[in-house]
Amino acid sequence: MKVVIVDYGSGNLHSAAKAFERAALDGGIAAEICVSADVAILRQASHIVLPGVGAFGECKRGLEALPGMIEALQQLVVVDQRPFFGICVGMQLMAEVGHEHGDHRGLGWIKGSVEPLVPADPALKLPHMGWNDLQFSGTPHPLLTGIVPGQNVYFVHSYQLRCADARNVLATVDYGGPITAVVGRDNMVGTQFHPEKSQQGGLTLIANFLRWRP
Repeated sequence: MKVVIVDYGSGNLHSAAKAFERAALDGGIAAEICVSADVAILRQASHIVLPGVGAFGECKRGLEALPGMIEALQQLVVVDQRPFFGICVGMQLMAEVGHEHGDHRGLGWIKGSVEPLVPADPALKLPHMGWNDLQFSGTPHPLLTGIVPGQNVYFVHSYQLRCADARNVLATVDYGGPITAVVGRDNMVGTQFHPEKSQQGGLTLIANFLRWRP
C-alpha cells in the first residue's frame, strides 16, 4: 500500500504524515506514507489524501499551480476510484463551489457549496475552534468503525460544506446548529475536522481509511 499526501503548499503536512504513519503502525497496516507534489508519484498511490489549511480559493489555486495535478486527481479518484480522503479545506474542495472571499469552483465531486458558518447563538465565536462531539447521520460508514457517537474531534474553521444530497453527510456536530463534519460518496470521504489533531479517535479513523476497500 502506498499513501500519497498531496503537497500543494497548504496544510500541516508533517503532522498529517506522522499521524498516518502512527495509525498504520498501531493498526499493523503495511503502508508507505509519502508526501509529494509529483503527479508521477501520485499515480502510484493506492490511497490519496488531500489536506488543506487556509482559504478555499487559495487552496484551489495551489492545486491549479501544479501541472497536471487536478487532471490526475480526476482520473485516479473519479475514474479509477482509488480511496480518497480530504481533510479540512481538502474536504471542502470536493464541493462544486466555495463562497469564501468570492466564488471559486471546486472539484465538483460532491454536489453542494462551501458557505460561512452562521451560528444561531451570536455568542458563539468564529472560527469554530476546538473539540466537538460527532453525531452520525444515515447509514453507518466503514470510515467510522469503532467511533462512537459523542467522539470528540478537533476543528478549526469558519466555513462548512453544505451537501445538496443529505446522504453524503456521514456525521455532524452542533455549533449553534448542525455543521457538516464528515462527508462520503463512493470511494471518497472527507472530514471538516483534523484527524491528525484528534488523538485516538483521529488515529482510529485514519486506520479505517487505510483498511478501506470501497
